[in-house]
Amino acid sequence: MRKYYLDNIRWITVVIVVLYHVIYMYNAEGIPGVCGKITDLEVQYFDVFQYIVYPWFMMLLFMVSGISSRLYLDNHSHREFISSRTTKLLVPSTIGLVAFQFLQGYVNVALGDAVLKDPGIPLIAKVLICIASGSGVLWYIHLLWLFSMLLVLVRRIDKDRLWNACGKAGLPVLVVLGIPTYGAAQILNTPIICVYRFGLYFFVFLLGYFVLSHDEVIEVLKRWFPMLAATSGVLGTAFCARYFGEVYADNPVYRSVLFVTYGYFACLAIFGGMAKYCDFSNRFTRWMSKRSFGLYVFHYLGISSVALFVARRGILPAPAVYLLSLIAGFAGAYLLNGIISRIPGYRWAVLGIKEEKKNVQG
Repeated sequence: MRKYYLDNIRWITVVIVVLYHVIYMYNAEGIPGVCGKITDLEVQYFDVFQYIVYPWFMMLLFMVSGISSRLYLDNHSHREFISSRTTKLLVPSTIGLVAFQFLQGYVNVALGDAVLKDPGIPLIAKVLICIASGSGVLWYIHLLWLFSMLLVLVRRIDKDRLWNACGKAGLPVLVVLGIPTYGAAQILNTPIICVYRFGLYFFVFLLGYFVLSHDEVIEVLKRWFPMLAATSGVLGTAFCARYFGEVYADNPVYRSVLFVTYGYFACLAIFGGMAKYCDFSNRFTRWMSKRSFGLYVFHYLGISSVALFVARRGILPAPAVYLLSLIAGFAGAYLLNGIISRIPGYRWAVLGIKEEKKNVQG
C-alpha cells in the first residue's frame, strides 16, 4: 500500500519552504543575498518563524527521500533507480540552469547589485555568473542526486544486513541516533554556500533509508508521538529564545547542540504525528502532491522578483509586499509548472519529466 503520509509530509513541507522564503527574503537578521528588512519595526518578531522551521524542514525532506528511495528500490533495479534519479534530479539542476533557471540567477545577482553594475566584469562572465547563481533552491536536488548515487554503492556493500537490523530499532535507539546526527552536522559543511551540509544531510538520508523505512519503526514513533512532540516543542522554544536575532543558517548556530537536537526530534515527531493522523489521500492532497516538485523548483523566482522590482523600489508598503510575495510564490510556481510541464522536450530539461515513447503501429 502507498504510504500517503509521506506524500503529505512532502507537499506540506514544500508549502512551509515557500512561507519560509517569503519571511527570509525580508529578514532583519542580517542574512545576505536577499532584499533585507523593509518594515520600520525595531524588532521583526515574526522572523521567529525562520528559527522555528529552519532546523528541521530540510532534514525532514532528506529523510523522506531516503524512505522513498528504499520503497522504489524494493521494486526496481539499480539501473532503473540511477536512470530515474538522473532524469528527475540531475537534468533539471544542470541542463535546467541553461534552459530556464538563469532567470532566477539574474534576479539573485541583481539583488546583490555589485556584479551587474561592475564595468570591469566582462559580459560573458556576468552571463556565466547568472547561470551559476540560478541553482538557488536546486541545491537540494544536487545533493539528493549525489546521495542517491552513493546509496547504490552502499546497497552493494550492505546487502540488506544493516537494513534488516535497523527494523528492530525501538525508542531508545531512535533517541541515541540523535548523537551521530549531531556528529554528522559537524563535518563536510561547505564554507560561504552553507546550505551544502554533506555530512548532516547524507546521514539523515541514510537514516530514512535504513531506519524510518520500516513500518515497525514508524509504529514506535506513532505510539510515542505525544512525548516526541513535547520534547521538540521544549527544544524549539529553547532554540528560538537562545538564538533569535543571530544568523541561524551558518556557523556556529547551525552546528549547535540545540539546533541539531531540536531539528532531529522535530522530524521524529512529525513522522509519528503524520503517520498517525494524516495517512490518507483525497482530491486536494493528490493535487498538492502532484505539483509539489514544481512548487519547489519555481516558487523562489516569484518571491525574489517581487523583492527586486517592487520592494526595492518602495512601490508598495511592507504588508502589501509580503502578501504579493506570497501570492507570487504560489501562483507563479503553479503557473510555470502548468505551462512548462506541457512542453515536450523543454519539460525534460527543466522539470526532469521523462518523455513517453509512443507506440508506432506498422
